[in-house]
Amino acid sequence: MEENSEIDKLNNICKEAKVEEKLTGKNLTKLYEIFGQRFTKAFEALKEGRVKKYVFKPSGRTVWIVVGNERDYLIMPKAEFCTCDDFYFRVLDKEVHLCYHLIAQKIANAFAWYETIEERDELYDTLMNEWKEVII
Repeated sequence: MEENSEIDKLNNICKEAKVEEKLTGKNLTKLYEIFGQRFTKAFEALKEGRVKKYVFKPSGRTVWIVVGNERDYLIMPKAEFCTCDDFYFRVLDKEVHLCYHLIAQKIANAFAWYETIEERDELYDTLMNEWKEVII
């Protein structure tokens, strides 16, 4: 991946903002310049509380979900993967590096700006099947 990709820029802005303990107007402007409408949609998802971190007990497994317009989207932050159509059609085609769901998750994680939902391990398979169902 090239240096200074969208992902690198987003990570750097999140690091800067974390040090300042807030997203400044300057940060918001930079994010909009980099991502345009994708940032606008990501910021809306954040403001509307649509980023969810599921923590399964007692295993501690974590699953990230962003509630989208059509359905809930499964996010795999370490793999920089999302189950949305934008990911399949634009990210995999290398038009962009991140869909708005991934942008929202990365910002949410940097600022703990998400809802944590605790579930029992017994529900893990059921929920994962539900979140992955539309992919197939």
